[in-house]
Amino acid sequence: MKAIYPGTFDPITYGHLNILEKAARMFDEVILAVADYTAKQNYFSLQERYHLCLEASRHINNVKVMTFSGLVVDFAKAQDCKIMIRGLRAVSDFEYELSLALTNIKLSGDIETVFMVPSLRYMYLSSSMIRQLAVLGGDLHDFVPPHVADALQQRMKGRENGQK
Repeated sequence: MKAIYPGTFDPITYGHLNILEKAARMFDEVILAVADYTAKQNYFSLQERYHLCLEASRHINNVKVMTFSGLVVDFAKAQDCKIMIRGLRAVSDFEYELSLALTNIKLSGDIETVFMVPSLRYMYLSSSMIRQLAVLGGDLHDFVPPHVADALQQRMKGRENGQK
C-alpha cells in the first residue's frame, strides 16, 4: 500500500523525518510530497525544498520525494495513493488538521487521512520555529539534518548581505 506525506517542508526537520520513518515502516511506499503553493512566505524555493528533502530522506529506501502543484488530493489520486499522512504535535494542531482532513474527504472521499504523532523529543518542533532560530543565529544541530542547517545558515548570510 502506498501513502503520501504532503507539506511545505520549509525546511524539513527531524520531526518531519520521524513521522516519515514511522510511515515508511507502515506502508510499502511513501511519497514525500513537497507543495509548490503555500499561503506562507517560503524561505526556500520549491526546488531547494525538494533537494533538501531528497537528501534528508535518502536513508529510507521506500520513500520517493516529489513536488506538486494544486490540490493535494488531485496529486494523491494521480499517484494512486489512498492514504494521506499528517503529523500532529499538539492539541492545537488537531483542529487545523481535522479541518484539512474533512475538506479532503469532501474533495475526494476515497482518500483517508492517517494522523501520526512524532516521538516525544520532536513534539515541539516546527519549521517556523527553526526559521526563527536561524534568523537569531541559534544552534540548529538538534533540530534539522546538517545539510539543512548549512542551507539555513547560507540563506541567513545571504539576507545579511542584502540578497533574497
